[in-house]
Amino acid sequence: MSYTRLYRRRDDGTLEFREAWHDEEAAQFVINHGRVGHQSETEETDDVDGATAEGLMGAFEDQCAQDGYGPLGDKELWRVVAQFSLKTAGGTDRDRSLERQASEALAAHLAWRGLGTVDGSSIDGSRLNIVMTCVDAGKAVAAVKTCLREATSDFTKLSIGVAPVTDPEAFKLRHGPAGARGFAL
Repeated sequence: MSYTRLYRRRDDGTLEFREAWHDEEAAQFVINHGRVGHQSETEETDDVDGATAEGLMGAFEDQCAQDGYGPLGDKELWRVVAQFSLKTAGGTDRDRSLERQASEALAAHLAWRGLGTVDGSSIDGSRLNIVMTCVDAGKAVAAVKTCLREATSDFTKLSIGVAPVTDPEAFKLRHGPAGARGFAL
């Protein structure tokens, strides 16, 4: 599946995104766009084969360049980690189910709002960490809280840490249970 996501910042500071992909299985070319942090709008073209998709992707990228869209640099990206406290060091079957459920929910929630991607997850040291790369730390934290409040039953055990992609050790706690003072992976 070919895929492209591009951004532009408007004069008022609003960050917008456009993304396109070819879904070979559904034979669709999909364009998704909107303001970062808000539910996006989607347009689909049916009966698209690989060769046609390549042409559509090229035209999409050309139009985006003309409209001022482009990739964001590392200085504009944030590492956001959703962390759940667990009762055991290695996790239980229930914890692994939470890992799958939360990762899938976050991947969809962030993508449809142009906020970022889920890069991976791990269970270690009595913690479940779900690592994301996001374009707006504040909006990402709000989106993670909203998504996980709806998708999981363990919201009270959630902490969220944020660090610039360029300084991955500089995590700061942005959300945590009562009494939480810091954030560590």
